[in-house]
Amino acid sequence: MSRPRAVAALLAALLTALATGCSGAGSGAAPEPGRAAPVRIAAGDHLGGAPVDLAQERGLWAAEGVRAEVTSLPTGRDALNAVLGGQAQLGVVGDLPAVTAALGGRGVRIVADLSRFSDWRLLTRTDRGITGFAALKGRKVGVPQGTNVEFALSRMLGSAGLGAADVTVVNLSPAQVPGALARGDVDAAVTFPGFYDAARTALGERYAEVPFTGYTAHTLLVAGPSADGAATTAVLRALVRAQRDMAADPAGARTAILAQARGSLQPGYVEAFQPRYAYGASLTPELTAQLAEVAGWAEAAGKLPGPADAAALRRYVDPAPLKAVDPAAVTLA
Repeated sequence: MSRPRAVAALLAALLTALATGCSGAGSGAAPEPGRAAPVRIAAGDHLGGAPVDLAQERGLWAAEGVRAEVTSLPTGRDALNAVLGGQAQLGVVGDLPAVTAALGGRGVRIVADLSRFSDWRLLTRTDRGITGFAALKGRKVGVPQGTNVEFALSRMLGSAGLGAADVTVVNLSPAQVPGALARGDVDAAVTFPGFYDAARTALGERYAEVPFTGYTAHTLLVAGPSADGAATTAVLRALVRAQRDMAADPAGARTAILAQARGSLQPGYVEAFQPRYAYGASLTPELTAQLAEVAGWAEAAGKLPGPADAAALRRYVDPAPLKAVDPAAVTLA
């Protein structure tokens, strides 16, 4: 399947899944008498949403009057499905899933940009001779489609003057990437940083990588149709406190994050990569510009409806909760 058709099929499938999932909105069990309804948070299983893990591990929700229930999911795409399907009120997602929902006209609001990350790697094998992105022409490249990792691949290709038709994209889950590289099913792959070490282990002496810093991924907190404004503000207040704790005691925060991960994150990965994320809840013009760039790519690749300019996407950003917590963090007009 050519890359444009693969992207179109993937994004269309994502929107179909979202539409199906939304039929169950509001189907959660009723709260117990005398107790506030829980705030359900769907979080992607990666370091971009580490403040959520820290708040959960240290019980920071209670100080803000929040009874949070956090579910960790493999990708931000899965977290978005949970939000729009009514299984969660809030989700921790990447920029591409959020933009896909906006282009589809779904009821999602971006309430904070939690973190930024730009230390990407193209993973490959020494016997494939790929030492730069131009060498990807005509190759098979594995990637978890429908996530911001796929947009990272598009930026890698663009940096070498390559386009969508120059490679064959193979849709792989993040956990499938190391094995696919080891077997030779793909020539190269892009995945979440948490799987870099697994790929290195699977390939051994055949492991090779090409660094890339030309794309800054944003990890976003989004609110779904059933999210309450006061509860969202309280969640953000706890997350801002978690971010301050991370800055004050990075080593202690990493220990707490690993404890909360319960084996889903490896110590070496957390030690090496958590310092490479820029944390701090914000809403800035730079974010909306980035969302417009991602949206333009997604719209062209998937032929999805909806305007992709920054002004149109701004309608899906709700600054009120973050303004109530930290006014200086919101610089949007």
